[in-house]
Amino acid sequence: CLLSTACLLQLSQVVEACCKFLMKQLHPSNCLGIRSFADAQGCTDLHKVAHNYTMENFMEVIRNQEFLLLPATEIAKLLASDDMNIPNEETILNALLTWVRHDLEQRRKDLSKLLAYIRLPLLAPQFLADMENNALFRDDIECQKLIMEAMKYHLLPERRPMLQSPRTKPRKSTVGVLFAVGGMDATKGATSIEKYELRTNTWTPVANMNGRRLQFGVAVLDDKLFVVGGRDGLKTLNTVECYNPRSKTWSVMPPMSTHRHGLVAVLEGPMYAVGGHDGWSYLNTVERWDPQARQWNFVASMSTPRSTVGVAILNGKLYAVGGRDGSSCLKSVECFDPHTNKWTLCAQMSKRRGGVGVTTWNGFLYAIGGHDAPASNLTSRLSDCVERYDPKTDMWTAVASMSISRDAVGVCLLGDKLYAVGGYDGQTYLNTVESYDPQTNEW
Repeated sequence: CLLSTACLLQLSQVVEACCKFLMKQLHPSNCLGIRSFADAQGCTDLHKVAHNYTMENFMEVIRNQEFLLLPATEIAKLLASDDMNIPNEETILNALLTWVRHDLEQRRKDLSKLLAYIRLPLLAPQFLADMENNALFRDDIECQKLIMEAMKYHLLPERRPMLQSPRTKPRKSTVGVLFAVGGMDATKGATSIEKYELRTNTWTPVANMNGRRLQFGVAVLDDKLFVVGGRDGLKTLNTVECYNPRSKTWSVMPPMSTHRHGLVAVLEGPMYAVGGHDGWSYLNTVERWDPQARQWNFVASMSTPRSTVGVAILNGKLYAVGGRDGSSCLKSVECFDPHTNKWTLCAQMSKRRGGVGVTTWNGFLYAIGGHDAPASNLTSRLSDCVERYDPKTDMWTAVASMSISRDAVGVCLLGDKLYAVGGYDGQTYLNTVESYDPQTNEW
């Protein structure tokens, strides 16, 4: 009451003191009330703090009476947010159902309108099947339409590019985290590992590698980070170590047959170490890690030796993109089918690219940055341009360029955006990161 009177009388210092007091009182049981009160009184700082607190502690907030008493319009605003801290989309759906059941007669009419804010296509198929039979949704045509839309998304993966909507965009806390492992800094190899969280837009240091490694491969298997090969400044390595982010521990894995600095990728379980350089020559050999037998085996070799090659997985095949074979950078691309153990050539890129970053999204493969230069002159002709490969037509198309050139760039998909992390711009090793939205074609 003091705060609203102070607002009325425009007593700014009293307002500020009251707001500071309320900020200290925030709790999952009262933050929604404080948030709407701040909104009504026009206290923007308090509103922002209360809103952020609500998003951060969303799992506790939805267990409190305040949440159950919110009007449908406020529930809609919450469900539309990308910023809530939740493990998965199921928790949001369950929160909505708890709210509806709290006053079923009155709230049933709002169900389909509110269900449209739930990212149903991102729920597990068995969850959707149970929903369809749930009495709450059975007789509501609009709800059934939304459930059917989600089922189509699961049934027709090849049509997903056409089925994109606000409901297929994951919320920030559910996309996982991005790890930046080692790399080059101004003077030497960095051994640090940092992780990026989209919801908070922050990087935090998490661990250090056991020794210095440059030009090594990194892959994720069973929620663990594998660090493969590389060089320590003197010699090329065949060693493999594995980091478990949950227990924050390192373990040593069986080494590869070949000492190589190059790249790795994971396809249908196994991990592949592709090409690279053994300290003497450029390699076209490929090894596969068998997690069951815990050993590395050779598979078919590529047609061309490739070091600083970009690798990615698309539609059950392993792609090797560009790289360098010694004297020059390559624009050629080849792809490996694990079922036939054969490599076949694909359409060439428009640019030669060594040190290229490669990732996939929605059935396309993206080649990002890199360099095209003779071995003696690495600083020239660095690339900021990006090309997209469509396996259905076997064609490359240019898409939007990055803001700067990045050679030896780290690239990955997080949620529905591609991230280009670090790299070398010709003068310095970069700590900047940019993201690309394939739907708007913008960095």
